[in-house]
Amino acid sequence: MKDEQSRPDAKHTSAAADPGIDPIAPGSGRPVQIIAGLAAAVLLAGFVVAHSVRSHSSEELSAATARRSAMLPPVDVATVQPAPAVDTVSLPGETAAWYESTIYARVDGYLEKWFVDIGDHVHEGQVLATIETPELDAELVAARAKLNAAEAEVQVRQAEADFARSTYERWKNSPKGVVSEQERADKKAGFESANAKLSAARSKVNLDQANVERLTTFEQFKEVRAPFTGTIVQRQIDIGDLVTAGSTKGNTPLFRMTKDDPIRVFVDAPQALAEAMKVGTPSRIRLNDLQNRTFDGNIARTADAIDRRARTLRVEVDLPNHDDSLVPGLYVEVRFDLQGRGMAEVPAAALVFRDDGPHVAVVDGDDAVRFHKVSIERDNGSTVDLASGVSPGDKVVLNIDDQIAAGEKVRPIDDESRLAAAAHSATK
Repeated sequence: MKDEQSRPDAKHTSAAADPGIDPIAPGSGRPVQIIAGLAAAVLLAGFVVAHSVRSHSSEELSAATARRSAMLPPVDVATVQPAPAVDTVSLPGETAAWYESTIYARVDGYLEKWFVDIGDHVHEGQVLATIETPELDAELVAARAKLNAAEAEVQVRQAEADFARSTYERWKNSPKGVVSEQERADKKAGFESANAKLSAARSKVNLDQANVERLTTFEQFKEVRAPFTGTIVQRQIDIGDLVTAGSTKGNTPLFRMTKDDPIRVFVDAPQALAEAMKVGTPSRIRLNDLQNRTFDGNIARTADAIDRRARTLRVEVDLPNHDDSLVPGLYVEVRFDLQGRGMAEVPAAALVFRDDGPHVAVVDGDDAVRFHKVSIERDNGSTVDLASGVSPGDKVVLNIDDQIAAGEKVRPIDDESRLAAAAHSATK
């Protein structure tokens, strides 16, 4: 028994003496492991719960943000582009003759005959018509007769002056005492009177001669001649018509003619383009009626003044017209290649007109609307060139609602967003 009771002690002693053996009694480590496992499970559960809470909060925040974004008023925006370096502008124009003349009669009478009709090409100085002038002919005959009488009067006065001169010389050279001084003075007065009558007669001859020359000149107007080489575009008289001299109101013109080579093209350019319309600017004229045929030219001259009523600048382009393909009065389209000046180009729908002038609504980086006052440099129709107020790259609102105020946040929809939405709809 003593030996058996001493064995445990011996085991205990030997175990204590061995440093590699755990002194804790067997079975004492299990509760620690259980506690550690429970703690890890609690931590894991807490992590899962926290992550779930955070994920749920993030989803709610995203949903709230999406809801708030969806509640913002949507607006169509466009990006401001730099204006082209060379801008092509199309404007309506009208052709006009190089020369255009309305021909009236210069003498009264009856139309004797006309030699040309509308569409005829005539040369400078060519006779177009002749006029019978019975009254003018009679006046010329009378004036010539009067001139002949005046010339005869000069001869009479010349003879009287010669006789008075010789008489006065005889009396003047007579010795004193032979004739009285009174008789000598009387002969001198007679001589001077004869010279005066001669001068008057000569003046009358000159006057009558001038009248004859005047009537003779009018006789030349019995033949109506072309003032330049051109085309007859209108004839308003016929044989036997009574014609009256002058171009006063009520007088009927005889012909109207034009010179069409070269030909002019007139364009009324808007005030916004006036500064760019310089002499020498290239232009291209297109006429639909001639199978879209085009004619190249340059600005020859401008009015250098704005029409107060229409606020336009008259611009003229000269074109050669050797084949007479262009006639006066045609409606044409004229394209001008204008040099750009570093301006910004926006759609015309972006403009907002207020009491103090034009504005555009710009969407800033926070999607807030800011109204910028702009200066319109050129109106191109669908687009507008602005000299100030915006810069290339800015986002401008198109057709902005009147209810949207400055500083209000919006939901911008640009071209890319619209294309993406359309593509998304197409895939459904």
